[in-house]
Amino acid sequence: MTDLLDTLRQIVGAAHVLADGDLAAYEQDWRKRARGKALAVVRPGSTPEVAAVVRACAAAGTAIVPQGGNTSLSVGSTPDASGTQIVLSLTRMNAVRGIDPGNLTMTVEAGCILQNVQETADKAGLLFALSLAAEGSCTIGGNLGTNAGGTQVVRYGNTRELCLGLEVVTAQGEVWDGLSGLRKDNTGYDLRDLYIGSEGTLGVITAATLKLFPRPAAQLTAWAAVPSMAAAVRLLGLSHQFLGAGLTGFEVMGRFALQLVNRHMPQLRVPFIDRQELPWCVLLENSDSESENHARARFEALLEAAFDDGCVQDAVVAESLSQAHALWHIRENIPLAQAEEGLNIKHDISVPISRIPDFVDHADALLQREIPGVRLVNFGHLGDGNLHYNVQAPAGGDAREFLRTQEARVNTLVYDAVARFGGSFSAEHGVGQLKTDKLAQYKSPVALGLMRAIKRALDPQGIMNPGSIFQKQ
Repeated sequence: MTDLLDTLRQIVGAAHVLADGDLAAYEQDWRKRARGKALAVVRPGSTPEVAAVVRACAAAGTAIVPQGGNTSLSVGSTPDASGTQIVLSLTRMNAVRGIDPGNLTMTVEAGCILQNVQETADKAGLLFALSLAAEGSCTIGGNLGTNAGGTQVVRYGNTRELCLGLEVVTAQGEVWDGLSGLRKDNTGYDLRDLYIGSEGTLGVITAATLKLFPRPAAQLTAWAAVPSMAAAVRLLGLSHQFLGAGLTGFEVMGRFALQLVNRHMPQLRVPFIDRQELPWCVLLENSDSESENHARARFEALLEAAFDDGCVQDAVVAESLSQAHALWHIRENIPLAQAEEGLNIKHDISVPISRIPDFVDHADALLQREIPGVRLVNFGHLGDGNLHYNVQAPAGGDAREFLRTQEARVNTLVYDAVARFGGSFSAEHGVGQLKTDKLAQYKSPVALGLMRAIKRALDPQGIMNPGSIFQKQ
C-alpha cells in the first residue's frame, strides 16, 4: 500500500493524496448513515491523471470509490470500513471546457458544481435545466452517475436526457472520448446511457457535453390547494392540456410536510397553512417562450378550469420573481424541516402517475394501522410520478430508537406497496450501498443477470465502487 500511495503522489502531487488527518468530509455520507475508512483520498486535476490513478489502482488490485460533492442519499460515494479503498475525488476537475451556442451545448468537467453550470449557461443567455435542492454542492459527475432528477423532469427529463456525450476513464485506465454534441448518432451500443446511472461501478465519468435551451421569456409560479391526491392528478392533466411544454414544474406537498416547514422555519410563510381543510398543495411552474402576459393568461385559464373542475380549492400566483423564489424555497426546505423534526425513514419511490392516489391511500392506511401514531411526510415530483414518501416517528417518540426497531419493517411495507402498484423503490437517488438488498429483492433475475454481466465485462477486477448497486459476494 505504501508503494501505491507513493505512485499516486507522483501522479497527482503529494498535496492531493490525503491519507492523514480528518477525512470525515470524504468518508461519511451526507445523511450520516455510514462512515467508512479510506486508504487515501486522491484528488486528480485532469483526465490523464484520473486514468493514471485508475491504472495504478488496477495494478495493485485496489478498489476505487469515485466521489463528486458527496451528496448521495443512498450511501453511494463513501468507502467501506476496511481502510483499503481509494476515494477518487473529482472536485478539482471543475472547468467549463466550452460553450457552443449554435449547437446549444456546453462541455464541462465532472467536478463542476451544478449551480455553477446553471450560472455559466445563464450568462451565455441560455438555460441548463437540471435543478435540485443540493445544486449548490452536488457535481455534474455525481448527477450523471445517479441520473439525478429534480424539479423540472416533467419538461426536460432526468440528467440522462440532458447529456449528449461523455468522457469516461474505464476500469482499466483507458479514456473513452465520447464528448459528442450530436443529437443523432446511431452507431452501435449507446455507451453514454450505460455509464449514466451506473453510480461509478463501471468507470469514472470525467466530463460531459450537456444540452442547453433558450431561456424562457417568462416564468410564472402558482401555489394551489387541492382536496385530495386524486385532485392533484386531475390538476396535472389540466396543466398539460393548458400549458403544454410550458409546464416545467409540478410538485405536490402533503399538509404534514408543510406543517414541519411552518414549525421549524416560520419565516417562510407557508400559504394556506392555517386552513385545516386543505390536505394537499401543489406548486406549478409555467415557462413561456412569448411573454409574461401570455404566460399569465394561460395560467389564469388553467386555474379557472381547475376551479370549475373542483380539483383546486384556492390558489395564489406569484406576482414577482422574489415571490416565486419564496414559494420554491418552501418546497426545497421540506427535507431540512424534516431533519429538524428528527431522524426519519426516507423513501424515493416512483409509481405510474395514474396509480399514485390509490397507492397513497393504500400505503397511508397500511402504515397507520401497523404503526399507530406514525407520521407521513409525503411530497415530491408528481409531474413525473416520483414521491418522497417519508416516515417520521410518532410525536414525542425516540426517533433514533424508531429507526433502529422499525426501519426494516417500514421499508418492507412501503416497497411491497410500491411493487404492488407497478412502481420502483428508487426513482432518482440511486441504489448506492443502502438499497442493494432491495435491488436483489425487487429486480427480476433476468435484469440482475444482465446487469452483472455488464459489470463483469467492463470491470472484471471488481474494483469500481464495490458494494454499490450490487451486494458484495
